[in-house]
Amino acid sequence: MAGATRRTPVEVGGYRLIARLGAGGMGRVELARSASGRPVAVKTVHAHLAAEPEFRERFRRETAAARAVTGPYTAAVLDADPDAEQPWLVTEFCAGPVLTDAVAAHGALSAADLAALGASLAEALTAVHAAGLVHRDLKPSNVVVTREGPKVLDFSIAKSAADDSLTATDEAIGSPGFIAPEQLARGADDARPGPPADVFALGALLALAATGRAPFGADGAARVLYRTLHEAPDLDGVPGPALHAFLARCLARAPEDRPTVGEVLDWCGARTRGVPWWERGAVAGLIRRHEDDVAELLGHIGTDDAPSPTSPPDDALPSAPSPPDGVPPDDAPRTAAPP
Repeated sequence: MAGATRRTPVEVGGYRLIARLGAGGMGRVELARSASGRPVAVKTVHAHLAAEPEFRERFRRETAAARAVTGPYTAAVLDADPDAEQPWLVTEFCAGPVLTDAVAAHGALSAADLAALGASLAEALTAVHAAGLVHRDLKPSNVVVTREGPKVLDFSIAKSAADDSLTATDEAIGSPGFIAPEQLARGADDARPGPPADVFALGALLALAATGRAPFGADGAARVLYRTLHEAPDLDGVPGPALHAFLARCLARAPEDRPTVGEVLDWCGARTRGVPWWERGAVAGLIRRHEDDVAELLGHIGTDDAPSPTSPPDDALPSAPSPPDGVPPDDAPRTAAPP
């Protein structure tokens, strides 16, 4: 699997870690195997965050809420321990390429294929919102394309739509290019992101899949955030006037001008046609290669390997892979102020 690094097996919460998949601002993510042999993804929290009582309380609440998220297009949260020395979270492992790699293999999506993608993402967000959460960080690396369709990952910074007590008033969480304008309005009464913020990110993902470009550019976080607040999205190349107008609505600056998630699902569902694009051609082949890579990694771990009692330190982990062209990096400042 591209980007995975095989490691000497260790255990976290009874899950045998097999390969490092990446690391980010919250923690590291690893491919692991459950006691029954099921592949799972294990995220362990960085030690400096684990030392913060407010973070632990937030992690506990949001993990409990995320476990209520169920649907065919979300990665299920299977287990967690917010009280461990280093808190951890286990999710369903989704074998497949991230969205940008799948689109690169397929080429720009047609209107019908974009509708299929939009419908699946809207169904995923429906499940997230039904659990009382707002995802807040829907971006290309948080969408994996599997044989069952796109799967939305990572509710690690998902936020309760009803409880802001554990979030600083000036906090803006998200990724430049996909973060909604209201998430950048620091300290404002309307800065608490609701479901419309996820609709904005969904629109940005569809625009990227349609044109190969992030709709607010990718030439530095400050410039991208400035365009998000002050300029119209770049939708040149989106196929057809109807889809162009629909994405413009999703990317409207004011939350009340965007369609609801239910409206997105209805609009996209009515325009989905034929065999889904993830079941065809190059994308289907790429998914199979990811599945084969996972099977190979699992096959290298013998049943009598003795696991070490602890994981290696965070600084022993490789850095996360670079994002594809046209997408702002995941480690771009999450709270950067616009110029």
